[in-house]
Amino acid sequence: MAAGKILIVDDDHDIRELLSLRLQSEGYQTVFAADAMSAVSVTRQQEPDLILMDIGLPGGTGLTVMERLKNFPALAHIPVLAVSARDPVATKEAALAAGARGFLEKPIDYDALLGAVREALEA
Repeated sequence: MAAGKILIVDDDHDIRELLSLRLQSEGYQTVFAADAMSAVSVTRQQEPDLILMDIGLPGGTGLTVMERLKNFPALAHIPVLAVSARDPVATKEAALAAGARGFLEKPIDYDALLGAVREALEA
């Protein structure tokens, strides 16, 4: 029984795979986007329950993607957890201001990830 579908948006293939394995082991289905341009189209096609959004992406930032998603009423409700290795204070502030439900710093603590995912999906 799947616990929900999660879109992982990250340009690093290894990170996408590691996150996917961890989330799938908890019963989540995962789908992927590797850049800002495909993130919106994959969101529209797959209609995930949650998005894990890297902030530093080719073709734009995760912040830009969050702004674009707000323009689609059918997608605006999907919770986003921002993920970044950049300056955690400034990046977290910018991500939350852009509408992220939470922020995770890379390298990702998997217990914190799972807790944030559960919390975002229950809200």
